[in-house]
Amino acid sequence: MLDDLEYDDSESPAIGLVPAGVPWEDIQDHIKIAHHPLVALPEGSSQYAGVYWTGTAMAVIEDLGPDHDQAISEFRELLRDRGEA
Repeated sequence: MLDDLEYDDSESPAIGLVPAGVPWEDIQDHIKIAHHPLVALPEGSSQYAGVYWTGTAMAVIEDLGPDHDQAISEFRELLRDRGEA
């Protein structure tokens, strides 16, 4: 589990903000347990990714852009469109 995550809860759903440098394996382990959406900047990438639990598996939405706030907003909208919010 990732400890001390910050959350953007200005709108629903609340989204966990993964600090830079967290290994992808740790993110995968966290989402399997916590099941709440996360936004992360994968190592070696300039594009944020959104991660969420579908009920049976982890899903990743890549290429949310290089801007942190815009990535959160776009990810939240995609979750709503997919009925995951």
